[in-house]
Amino acid sequence: MRISTNTIYQAGISKIGSLQSEQAKLQQQISTGKRITSPSDDPVAAARVLELSYQQGVNSKFADNRQTAQIKLNTLESNLTSVTNLLVSTQSTLVGAGNGVYSNQERAFIASELQGSLDALIGLSNTKDAYGNYLYAGFQSDTTPFVATATGANFMGDSNQQLLQVDAQRQMAVNVTGDTVFQAGSNDIFATMRDLITLLNTPITDATTQAAFTSGLATAIGGVQTTVDNVLTVRANIGSKLNELDSLDTSGTDRDLQYSKSLSDLQDLDYASALSDLAKQQTVMEAAQKSFVAITGLSLFDFI
Repeated sequence: MRISTNTIYQAGISKIGSLQSEQAKLQQQISTGKRITSPSDDPVAAARVLELSYQQGVNSKFADNRQTAQIKLNTLESNLTSVTNLLVSTQSTLVGAGNGVYSNQERAFIASELQGSLDALIGLSNTKDAYGNYLYAGFQSDTTPFVATATGANFMGDSNQQLLQVDAQRQMAVNVTGDTVFQAGSNDIFATMRDLITLLNTPITDATTQAAFTSGLATAIGGVQTTVDNVLTVRANIGSKLNELDSLDTSGTDRDLQYSKSLSDLQDLDYASALSDLAKQQTVMEAAQKSFVAITGLSLFDFI
């Protein structure tokens, strides 16, 4: 069979071009550390990589949400600790206020102290979080939740819960609203403290006013205790959520490691094998080039 010179040239150039392309692909794989540099390298694996990368991204977003939730809940816990301490101190003051030897003036001094506690409590109820949002205002996060009045304080927020998706199957409320903490049911701590201040500022002049004072003080002490119990319940719920977030974080970290391993198995390059293939390709390339030069240099005159 006769082979034309043009056919020899085309076949040689095609083979060398193919070898150069394979070398370039290997060099790209080595430089990126990835076995798959384009979907055509392994369509099935490339599709799986996209799926795993998406799932890992979603898992990372849940982790970010959990971090936000932890910040919000820890801020709440810190604030409610201060609220608890203030209310417990108020209880101690009220027990002392019942001392029968106190004069009207001494009770007025206690009333002045309680006024300071009431102002501090309203200040705590209007605390902002690290993002500049009011802790207890619900969705009205840019509205001051409590405004002092002559009878205590009015709640200006709402009762909506701020939910965060902290895992695939878990939405978590990361706020508590002021009405559920400070004005739960019929027990309004602001009104209770305001009534106490009025009671302590009211002179005891006879048995009737003494009886009214004793009854009012007992009612107020009970109201403060109810609020303390309610705040402790809220804090316990927050603690439970923080523990749950820790568990979800552990699970999320484990999932992220599994995704990373699966992605590595699919797309990371076996350097030893790739370098060996590159060396082999270079040897083949050199042989092909020498062969091409030798063949294209042949002439019929060489055999005459």
